[in-house]
Amino acid sequence: MIVIEAVRTRCWNAITGQRRVVTVEECANELRRGDTGTRGYRGYIRVTEQDIARMTVAPLPPEGAAAFRLTYPAADGLDPGERDLLAHATTRNDDFQVCSCDKAAVVAAHALGWLDRVVSLEAVALTVGARPNPALKVQFTEARMGQWRTSLTLGGPI
Repeated sequence: MIVIEAVRTRCWNAITGQRRVVTVEECANELRRGDTGTRGYRGYIRVTEQDIARMTVAPLPPEGAAAFRLTYPAADGLDPGERDLLAHATTRNDDFQVCSCDKAAVVAAHALGWLDRVVSLEAVALTVGARPNPALKVQFTEARMGQWRTSLTLGGPI
C-alpha cells in the first residue's frame, strides 16, 4: 500500500531517488498482481515494473520466515506482504525503518520493540522534500502514525 500511495501522490520518484527502499518478493508480487482497469472501482493506481525496479527486492530465505513466526506468534494473522517484510527486517543488522500504514504491522513492530522504527509515508516524503500531490490519505500521515504510537505506548489498542 505504501508504494501505491507514493505513486498515486507522485512522491515515489523523489523518495526512491534519495532513499534506499527495500521490499520483499511478496510485496513486489502484490504490486504486480494489480489489474490495470477491471478492479471494479474508480481510482485504481497502476504500479509499473519501472516503479518496482526503483527499489531493492530482497530475498526472504525460508529460515528467516520460520524464525519470524517463532519470534512473533501472531505472524500468520498479518497480511502476507507485511509478514514477509517484517520477517526480512528481523534479519537486518542496520538501522532500518519500516514504513507501513497497516495497523497489524504497527502492532507487530511494537511487540518486537521497533515502534520507534515505524514511520509514516508522510514522514519519509518530508525528509526528501517531496510534497505529495494529491494529498495523502489519512492512514499514511504522521498524525495517524502518532496516534497509533501514543496508544500503543500507553498500552491501548489502535
